[in-house]
Amino acid sequence: MFRKIIVPVDISVLEKGLDILNKAADLLDEGGQIVLLNVVEEVPSYLAIDMPVDVMDNAVHDAGDRLRELMHNAKVDAKIEIRTGPPAREILAAAKSHAADLIIIASHRPDFSNYLLGSTADRVVRHATCSVLVRR
Repeated sequence: MFRKIIVPVDISVLEKGLDILNKAADLLDEGGQIVLLNVVEEVPSYLAIDMPVDVMDNAVHDAGDRLRELMHNAKVDAKIEIRTGPPAREILAAAKSHAADLIIIASHRPDFSNYLLGSTADRVVRHATCSVLVRR
């Protein structure tokens, strides 16, 4: 079905990550690849001045550990990638750089703020050049 699947995971809700990772494994062609992705949002410069220097390094390291744990629990082989920046932009950039043919992303039920700003999943769906599967 799909040769390259991007699975962006919010490490604060790993149960949703487990669900979409298992779905990706079900949809993956033999010989295909899953890219398990986490995007660490950068700290705004006006806040960064009061934070320890290694806070971003620690966040990236923690994200890698959590994704490895998720991969182990799902018993799914995947390439782990950590990016920094705005989540939607980095998910789309990862899909483009890996020539992905599917992005599987978890979404929560929209609330009022989503109608004003749009969620990460909304932005990915609107701007992706490949297929996108949104799991609730």
